[in-house]
Amino acid sequence: MSNQMRRIAIIGGSRIPFSRSNSVYSEKTNLDMLSATLQGVIDRFDLDDKQMDEVVAGAVTSHSKDWNLAREALLSTSLSPLTPGITLQQACGTSLQAALMIGAKIATGQIECGIAAGTDTTSDPPISFGRKFSQRLVKMGAARSARQRLAAFKGFGFSELKPVLPANGEPKTGLSMGQHCERMAREWRIPREEQDRLAMESHQKAARAYDEGVFDDLVTPWGGLSRDNNIRADSTMEKLGNLRTVFSRSPDATLTAGNSTPLTDGAASVLLASEEWAKAHSLPVQAYITAGRTSAVDFVHDEGLLMAPTVAVSEMLKKTGLSLQDFDYYEIHEAFAAQVLCTLAAWESEDYCKQRLGLDAALGSIDQDKMNIHGSSLAVGHPFAATGARIVSNLAQILEKAGSGRGLISICTAGGMGVAAILERD
Repeated sequence: MSNQMRRIAIIGGSRIPFSRSNSVYSEKTNLDMLSATLQGVIDRFDLDDKQMDEVVAGAVTSHSKDWNLAREALLSTSLSPLTPGITLQQACGTSLQAALMIGAKIATGQIECGIAAGTDTTSDPPISFGRKFSQRLVKMGAARSARQRLAAFKGFGFSELKPVLPANGEPKTGLSMGQHCERMAREWRIPREEQDRLAMESHQKAARAYDEGVFDDLVTPWGGLSRDNNIRADSTMEKLGNLRTVFSRSPDATLTAGNSTPLTDGAASVLLASEEWAKAHSLPVQAYITAGRTSAVDFVHDEGLLMAPTVAVSEMLKKTGLSLQDFDYYEIHEAFAAQVLCTLAAWESEDYCKQRLGLDAALGSIDQDKMNIHGSSLAVGHPFAATGARIVSNLAQILEKAGSGRGLISICTAGGMGVAAILERD
């Protein structure tokens, strides 16, 4: 290993178009999509038959048969089969965390290159039986005689055959992410109109980015799509305002299908390397990962489930000596419009920053014209584990086209965690 920390170069990324669940990709699997996005990176950067040091990837909604999804996916591509595959899962922060893990190994000289990726589909959810019936099947499989097989079903009732679907909720609270976010919106007094406006602008910016060719290098047509099918270029405040709330019928509820991300299928990946490896392969560097941080909140005891990015960003800024205003671009994952607005409000709150973040003053406000300039998850969609790689690739390209600058990434996740990173270009 190197005695001196090396820079973590982002070469670039590729993703497949994102699709609303149970639509165009309804017959596709996580393996299909992850293989496709990895192949996109391979094709873009001429990596056919090349041995990479690592592929780190994962999915949030996965089947038990996908026991090492990253390895199986890379074996379905034209990468060298000598490339190791590591499967990781950290909810919506999965592929950003994968990038940070690969980056740490590059920085310390353990490896030279790697691909971070994520995929998710809720069109192909793992459906299982309850524990009682599952145990019967295990006993039947271990039986050595017909009598033992019959004994495994003693007392069987047809109610045991009721399938168990994946729960869209926090195991510790029983509440969905949307219900938790409704609580946050009430606590921070985030108006419905502000949420709808942020959602509308996200759709408009994403549609404009496609029309201007911004995503031509980042999005590889696949599976019948050439662009994300959730984007609504004609989104208006009136249309969004007519939608009913979906997570609560309370008079003060504000979250709708329009200002919340839809369930989405898709995959994204990004290539990282040392500067030496990039130069040896004649690949220009788009940007560098210069910092990262993962934090958590105690949402079980009433902290906001999706407020952990406020902590992660604060702790990362403290370590780097930067202020919240020292950035040219901000990529804040739009799990819900309310989540983004709660995060911004918290950073502006002197009480919150002093009492929760342990600071001497508020972090302050940001220039929202620099935030999610090509739209984000509300518009393009949010295949849970894929979002981090999408954002890293998007921000790296923005910095490359700008010629220089610094960008902040903030991603909230299920389980009350937040993952943050800083990207820079000289």
